[in-house]
Parts: sequence; C-alpha cells; structure tokens
Amino acid sequence: METHTEGLAHEEAVSAEPESRRATALRHGRRARLYAWAVIGVATLAMLIALVIANVRSVKIDWVFSSGHASLVWIVMGAAVLGWLLGIATCILFRYRTRKPRV
Repeated sequence: METHTEGLAHEEAVSAEPESRRATALRHGRRARLYAWAVIGVATLAMLIALVIANVRSVKIDWVFSSGHASLVWIVMGAAVLGWLLGIATCILFRYRTRKPRV
C-alpha cells in the first residue's frame, strides 16, 4: 500500500515530465474556450443592461378582462423567460414521447 509521502514523490515525478504537444494544445484550447465564454457572457450582460436602459418607460398592457401598466423591459424579459421555459418543456415532452419503448 502506498503511503502519503510516496504518493507525493510519485506526483512530483509525473509533473517533472515534459508536457506533450497534444496536452499543451488541449490545455490552451480549453483556456481559449473559457475566455470565449467569458467574453460572450460580458457581451450578453452589456446587451441586457442596454436593453434595460432603453426600455424603462411604462406601457399599458391589455389583458382579456382588464388592463395594467408595467415597464417595457419587464414585459420583454418576462416573455423571454416564459419562452425559454416553454422551449425546455417542449423538448422534454418530445423526448418523452419519442423515446425507445422499454422491453
């Protein structure tokens, strides 16, 4: 059975080996993808902030039996979240209905 100090010595020996070109490329590719997702996230946040700033005025909403007033940005954001949730529900329903029959 390997002791803690022997395990550390083994890890040091493994890390002392030079990294292969493929491993280096994979590591750099992973880092590039993380940076790309960070840039996409920041751009999305900036667009969301611009959307909020541009649409803060209050608008009238006509329901079937009544009406009300709400900020336009909340209407747009609510519709986007509702559409997203309905898309997920539809995907789950289609997957459930088209799955392989159990034996």
